[in-house]
Formats: sequence, C-alpha cells, structure tokens
Amino acid sequence: MKENVLLDKSLHFAARIVKLHKYLLKEKHESIISKQVIRSATSIGANANEAVYGISKADFITRLQISLKETAETEYWLRLLLLSDYITEPEAQSLLTDCLEIKKILVSTIKSAKETTA
Repeated sequence: MKENVLLDKSLHFAARIVKLHKYLLKEKHESIISKQVIRSATSIGANANEAVYGISKADFITRLQISLKETAETEYWLRLLLLSDYITEPEAQSLLTDCLEIKKILVSTIKSAKETTA
C-alpha cells in the first residue's frame, strides 16, 4: 500500500497525545483538559482515515475539513495546557509543531482536492 504522509503523521501524533493524556492523569491529576485534547487529537487521524474511504470527492473534502477543525481545537487545548503550567514550553512546542505540520498538510490536500473538483 502506498505511504500516506497525513495518515502516518496523524497516527503518530495521536499516539503522542495518548501518552500525554496518561502523563496528565497520573502525574498532574488533570482529567478535564486531557480528555478534551485526546478527543480532538485522535479525531484528526480518524477523520483523515475515513476520508481515504469516502464515497465521493465531496465526502473526502468534508472529512478532511473536519480533521482540520480538530487540529485547530487540539492546538487550543495544547496552548491551554501550556498556559496552565501542565506542560512545559518545550513539550508544548514539540506537540504544536507536529499539530501545525498536520494542519498544513490538511490545508494543502483540501485545496488540491477542491481544485480538481472545480
């Protein structure tokens, strides 16, 4: 099967977020924000994966747009974790860099898909 950079990066990002969630629960005793970030971050890859199997070009684009919205939400929760002193600046920057990289891939893919439908 052909490598899909978006699916690969979003899966690895989700795995990092799962580890962050476990850390926040165990070490910081934080459950509210960590539940939000794990939900939004794992949804990025789940929707991107569904897009690959979309029933139409419109379905493909819609699923990727949902993934894009989830990256924005994940970015918000990561910034809040940083500002609330649950994670350090280097931890936040590392995760935000990955999140923003996925966001750029999504924007580019959506733009390309829309251009081929027009």
